Amino acid sequence: MTQLKVVLVFFILTGFLSCKEDPKVIVAEPINTGISTFYFIRHAEKDRSNPENADPELTQRGMGRAMHWAEILRDVELDAIYSTDYNRTSMTAAPISVKQDVDVEYYDLRILDIEQFKADNLNRTVLVVGHSNTTPDFVNSIMGEDKYSSMSDDDNGSLFIVQMANGAVTSQRLNFSCNCPK
Repeated sequence: MTQLKVVLVFFILTGFLSCKEDPKVIVAEPINTGISTFYFIRHAEKDRSNPENADPELTQRGMGRAMHWAEILRDVELDAIYSTDYNRTSMTAAPISVKQDVDVEYYDLRILDIEQFKADNLNRTVLVVGHSNTTPDFVNSIMGEDKYSSMSDDDNGSLFIVQMANGAVTSQRLNFSCNCPK
């Protein structure tokens, strides 16, 4: 009879334990594991023949460099291309835009909300075409630190790459020479 009681107690306890609610499983919010990548270049060589012209086009060499940038970035799948609204920056962005089938969006750094720009481009790969006096500042603003100084006015070959992932920011500056016709 004692064995019967032990077996009954076992089944009763097992029944009660199996009827208990399952403990709540707490699911953490997914961690943003995406990477935002920003490529920054200065416009290619501009026509300096008329110092009064505030919006010159590119020289022949500059057009060659613009095509060179399109080749350098051919394997980078861009989600967006930003350019200031000047002939020299638009012309630099054009071959990349055509090759990648991505429309150019225009920006004005003087009125751009950097935090909104970063939020709008979260988990995207972006190219920004700017100027010698704005590109390093834009790069520094995206990074949140003052790392890069101004560019020389004849520096048309610098490529800044900034990657952001889960609050960590990395950057590098590369320089590409161009054997473009003079």
